Amino acid sequence: MSDVRGAPKVCIVNEKFARRFFRDGTAIGRHIGMGGDPGTKLDIEIVGVVGDTKYESMRDEVPLEVYQPSHQVDFVIGMTAYVRTTRQAEQTFAAVRQVVNRLDPNLPVSNLKTLEKQQEESLITERLVAILSSGFGILATLLAAIGLYGVMAYQVTQRTREIGVRMAVGARSGQVVWVVMREVLLLAGIGIAIGLPAALGVTSLVKSQLYGLQPFDTTTIALAVIGIAAAATLSGYLPALRATKVDPVSALRCE
Repeated sequence: MSDVRGAPKVCIVNEKFARRFFRDGTAIGRHIGMGGDPGTKLDIEIVGVVGDTKYESMRDEVPLEVYQPSHQVDFVIGMTAYVRTTRQAEQTFAAVRQVVNRLDPNLPVSNLKTLEKQQEESLITERLVAILSSGFGILATLLAAIGLYGVMAYQVTQRTREIGVRMAVGARSGQVVWVVMREVLLLAGIGIAIGLPAALGVTSLVKSQLYGLQPFDTTTIALAVIGIAAAATLSGYLPALRATKVDPVSALRCE
């Protein structure tokens, strides 16, 4: 028996559909109907269950799917066919057109693309957002590092006399560096303590913009914190290192 118009109606559903409407998950052999009327005839038999797939977008939730033979539906607007090949996908396009042309010369074939290309097009918005976000993030980190460097350089200049006294009484370079770095680490720690909870709160609001990444991804958060801490440390270490080059005699004369 062929699945054509006039034959008993059949369909295939996905796993999510089977779990949703049949408690035992056994959908094969059950009957469903197409329509919203409570009196809709349950004249379509489920003859198979397939795995869950995404339909329109990679970031969408898996929908409830019902697949019917094209010859048993009232009308077909268009049809998408997937072809598996061992050759280069682009080399298969001409062969596909030739096969379809032999079957029906009046049947148009358009929008041929590889599965990889289709995935790229589905994620183009997410990639653009990711690139822009990364760019703004790097720029913000750079500006913060420059600002912190300026603040610490100014503080080192203001404490030139103090540093000269410390070195005059025998303070080692490492001790002078630690005097400056202690303030840098304190500022960085306060910033991270305030910024991290705020970032976690905002992340839940932009969850819909994330694909393949959990809102509270531990690795990403850890790398961000390490990056900020490294930028702050470097911004403070350079003025601290310069402070160790201060001549104690010149520093003591500094007003």
